[in-house]
Amino acid sequence: MKSDRLLSLLLLLQGSGRTSARELAERLEVTQRTIHRDVEALSSAGVPVYAERGRNGGIALLPGYRTDVSGLTAMEARALFVFAGRGSPAADLGFENDLRGALLKLMAALPPPQRPGVDDAQQRVLVDPRGWMRAAEDLPHLPAIQEAVWAGTRVRLRYKASGAASASERVLDPYGLVSKAGVWYLIAADRDEPRIYRVSRVEGVAATPEPARRPAGLDLEKLWTSLRRRVEDRGPGVEVVLRVRSERADMLLRMAVPQLSAPAERAPEAGPDGWLTLSLRFVGEGAAQGLLLGFGADVEVLLPHSLRRSFAAAARSILDLYITAERP
Repeated sequence: MKSDRLLSLLLLLQGSGRTSARELAERLEVTQRTIHRDVEALSSAGVPVYAERGRNGGIALLPGYRTDVSGLTAMEARALFVFAGRGSPAADLGFENDLRGALLKLMAALPPPQRPGVDDAQQRVLVDPRGWMRAAEDLPHLPAIQEAVWAGTRVRLRYKASGAASASERVLDPYGLVSKAGVWYLIAADRDEPRIYRVSRVEGVAATPEPARRPAGLDLEKLWTSLRRRVEDRGPGVEVVLRVRSERADMLLRMAVPQLSAPAERAPEAGPDGWLTLSLRFVGEGAAQGLLLGFGADVEVLLPHSLRRSFAAAARSILDLYITAERP
């Protein structure tokens, strides 16, 4: 801990200039006597630090001395402060204060000419990992899962899979945690088969004393990429041909992305009547109907005929409901 404190003291002096022993003691949460001992230790190590007494005195480094502890280029510093600062998932893991402290130390270590660029970058680029119209998930069991990942021990999870009526219990070998678009996932093996588990669906966690079986040389990023592709491979899907009013086409294409089994092609030019004809490959007719019905009379399904019939039946049901509701 002393070496860490000495580095912090050096960075504070380098960033702030002459500073009183009282202020340094408050910032490092130690006594003034400890500050004076640390100054002697830095001096013995060859750091040109000195103390001046009097009203305007304090502890300072010799003019012109500095050590670039970071070794970062200007662009590296900007990238680090933008993507590791505000908007990072550090708070979910309890690292927010540690990350803030690390960035403050790094800021003090940067050469003065680089600091304005870092401040400017933070005011020009903001990273928000959460999707639109989605509140933060409740993650009461994330700390326990995180502890098992760090400790490398097996866990007993009560997990409610998507579409399941109730949670089931399973013993897993945790490999790591992944944050994707504001959602936390656990990558873990169930009987040596790696799978993805959404942390918000965990209903209970119990640690076990058994060490987790983790493959030697495991590359978490490569494993995540492989598992993600498996999830995204939705099969051939169903091709839906439809007409949409031109002013609603962009919104439709944006909202359809999660329901498509293949990327949508660029929308063509609208016809003289102001309608566009699109061909979209949805994961299934149910996904298409659930999305397209929300566009009402701004979308007309042309193919397949089975989906067109489903739309007609849904429209009749809605009409019957409202006609009945208005009867005295």
